[in-house]
Amino acid sequence: MADRSGPLAGLRVLEIAALGPAPFCGMLLADLGADVVLADRIEPNPQVTDLGRAAISNRGKRSIAVDLKSPQDVALVLQLAEQCDALIEGMRPGVMERLGLGPDICLARNPRLVYGRMTGWGQDGPLAHVAAHDLNYVALSGALWYAGQAGEPPLTPPTLNGDAAGGLYLTIGVLAAVMSARATGLGQVVDAAIVDGSAHMLNLLLGGRALGQLVTERGGSILDGSHWSATYRCADGQFISVQSFEPKFYRLLLGKLGLGADPAFANQFDRHTWPEAKRRFAEVFAQRTRDEWCAMLEGTEVCFAPVLDPEAAAKHPHMVERGVYSSPDGVLQANPAPRFSGTPAASPGPVPERGADREWVLREWLGVEENA
Repeated sequence: MADRSGPLAGLRVLEIAALGPAPFCGMLLADLGADVVLADRIEPNPQVTDLGRAAISNRGKRSIAVDLKSPQDVALVLQLAEQCDALIEGMRPGVMERLGLGPDICLARNPRLVYGRMTGWGQDGPLAHVAAHDLNYVALSGALWYAGQAGEPPLTPPTLNGDAAGGLYLTIGVLAAVMSARATGLGQVVDAAIVDGSAHMLNLLLGGRALGQLVTERGGSILDGSHWSATYRCADGQFISVQSFEPKFYRLLLGKLGLGADPAFANQFDRHTWPEAKRRFAEVFAQRTRDEWCAMLEGTEVCFAPVLDPEAAAKHPHMVERGVYSSPDGVLQANPAPRFSGTPAASPGPVPERGADREWVLREWLGVEENA
């Protein structure tokens, strides 16, 4: 693999193989140019499907296979920890300590090390050691509550508000701690919990709640109950979205739908009118196909977009021009984000074969020629 480029070029990260948000964090760091070495299992986890080349979250990393029950391999991981800026892991609380790779040991070997820990519930608290997954964390954090309509079970996009959010907060925490370590010479532990990040992301909504725009009852607020902030089924069974929040956009939407002179839609923010208005909107949108609505509304100021599956999204002209998606090795994936004018990242590297980079890692990180 060629030398990395991007704003994080030169940053060394050791990732202990795990599932979900920790690998996502490693992928994001690698996307932005960090040299991420994945301490992978020698054998695939028998309880988890081995995705092989389709493991997008491992793209751009280098892989070294280790047995963390082997004293020799634990010693090797500690040597690698001495040479890196950050270590990230996604084990349950206490597991790394039992392996002899806990933060106290690693920081004693490398005082500048940032030790990033990714869990669902956090390193402490009554639920810290309890098994759970993305949906459970989002449910307890409060973030799932508004994801749905009144009288219907809440439904959130899988992984986005939980696992992916956790990975983002781990990334932010690691980078912030690296900045601190470079200024002070002292590393630290980053405790990134999915439930914490999910709750923190609620602050945008909680701001609206403080202003009275968001009520506790699901389906009764401007973002989840109004007719002008919703998705609708079209004549072909596909869906579109509108979110004409500002009055000027709302008036334009009414005009496009032929409802501008209808007094039933005159008071945009009157909650009492929303159920009937939403029913009327549904009738109107059901009269045309999604493509017909796109031809009429896309590119206008009504705040509109079609609801697309990932394959269709990748082919949309806007996404194509910006190069949002690509399909290396036939696997659809989103390209790195965000973008940088002065230190652009290269295209993501491939998903490494398990243990394929052992010789490179030993030579470049430890100065060891294994076969010498």
